[in-house]
Amino acid sequence: MLEARIHVAPSPANSTVSSGEDAYDRIRRDVLSCRLAPGAVVTEPELMSAYGIRKTSCRIALVRLAHEGLVRSKPRKGYQIAPITLRDVEEVFTLRVQVEPLAARLAAGRVDIDLLRRLEAACRVTHPVLQLSDQIDVFMDANKAFHLAIAAACGNERLYRLLSQLMDEMSRLVALGFGVQRTKPEIKHDHNAMIEALAEGDGKRAETIARRHIETFQEMTLEKLYASLTQTGAAIPVPANLNGSGR
Repeated sequence: MLEARIHVAPSPANSTVSSGEDAYDRIRRDVLSCRLAPGAVVTEPELMSAYGIRKTSCRIALVRLAHEGLVRSKPRKGYQIAPITLRDVEEVFTLRVQVEPLAARLAAGRVDIDLLRRLEAACRVTHPVLQLSDQIDVFMDANKAFHLAIAAACGNERLYRLLSQLMDEMSRLVALGFGVQRTKPEIKHDHNAMIEALAEGDGKRAETIARRHIETFQEMTLEKLYASLTQTGAAIPVPANLNGSGR
């Protein structure tokens, strides 16, 4: 007996939502990596052309990005990519230094140590064939995964969601600060020291290391951002071709 195989075509509504999700993911990625420059004003036609998307998908993406505070509607002008200020840096790190050490303490003895070691190794892999902006992206993805693995193990969903949002905001700060200065972020030995403390179930030590790690990275990021904001006048230049892929 032949097995009946039925192909169900996606409905127009589902197809639109899917296209909107894809547009949102791609544009958001370029906002976080500062390929779409902080403070720049873009229009729907520019985005539609750069990303090869339709108006409906573009608007779905922009509504979501505006809800997240990553873009701002400018009547009769278009949309402004959210600027980056030194206050943003202070607020992000103020929250991280409160939330992340707590996550490390709660995750002690509960986190997947083998996973952390793999993610730590990924943070240090060099990618000389990639453009610097792509190297920073790869580093930030691995670094985010490392810190979120710890947050996930602590068992607090709200803490995890908050830290995930903060790490996304960190991506913009790092992309602007380090990208303009033409250098890749580096981590010293804090990740490995944190892994050891977590493996031993020493929550207090893991908490102390996490706090030191964040404070050190804050100093590095502030130094690069001060230089970048001085050099560029508070924003990196808008790419001439508004290349949405950045590649």
